[in-house]
Amino acid sequence: MDFGRFPIISILEDMLEVPEEHNDKSRNNPSRVYMRDAKAMAATPADVIEHQNAYVFVVDMPGIKGDEIKVQVENENVLVVSGERQRENKESEGVKFVRMERRMGKFMRKFQLPENADLEKISAVCHDGVLKVTVEKLPPPEPKKPKTIQVQVA
Repeated sequence: MDFGRFPIISILEDMLEVPEEHNDKSRNNPSRVYMRDAKAMAATPADVIEHQNAYVFVVDMPGIKGDEIKVQVENENVLVVSGERQRENKESEGVKFVRMERRMGKFMRKFQLPENADLEKISAVCHDGVLKVTVEKLPPPEPKKPKTIQVQVA
């Protein structure tokens, strides 16, 4: 009997974190890495603001230090903001968490950069839990001047 066709088996494998090489590869389920990245992107809201000379990406990062955030450009036009928030291990004898609602774990956002983004002029500043990534715009191309051709009289 092929258990890979039953969704409960897939859910149990995910809960038990069964390595993917033990899973049936014929299933049409997305990989665990894809699902983890999709959840990380969905849980990281951002604002994108276009100014006259730059694009600004604003991402709330409460409780994360600036050195724990990674800002990269992939494939020459994709801005990637990623990192990981670690759970504080303050549980000691006689003390326990009553409620844990803050999101922990990896976070990531990807943004397609427009053609006029200057990849050499990108800066990132994290202040009071808010990350601002500024991508300067390239200057607009000079309009082509019409070429004047001298008309000769024959």
